[in-house]
Amino acid sequence: MALKPVSPDNPGLSKLPTDVRNKMGYMKKGGKLNIAKAIKKPGALRASLGAKKGEPIPAKKLAKAAKAPGKLGQRARFAEMLKGFRKKK
Repeated sequence: MALKPVSPDNPGLSKLPTDVRNKMGYMKKGGKLNIAKAIKKPGALRASLGAKKGEPIPAKKLAKAAKAPGKLGQRARFAEMLKGFRKKK
């Protein structure tokens, strides 16, 4: 479930207690994605795709895996998102 930002259009949301706001799917004020905590099992995607260690996972293979249901799909979609964070030379 994607988190919805607290909008300035609806100031009533900021008056709600944070635990209620979080249960509703709204991120905390100044909420940041903690990538280190998000990666629970490093190498699990690579192992399930059968990609060799030290070589990049082919983009087509990653895109196909992103359409898969369950954990494999979740990991592939997360990897695609992280790929966008990488600085290009």
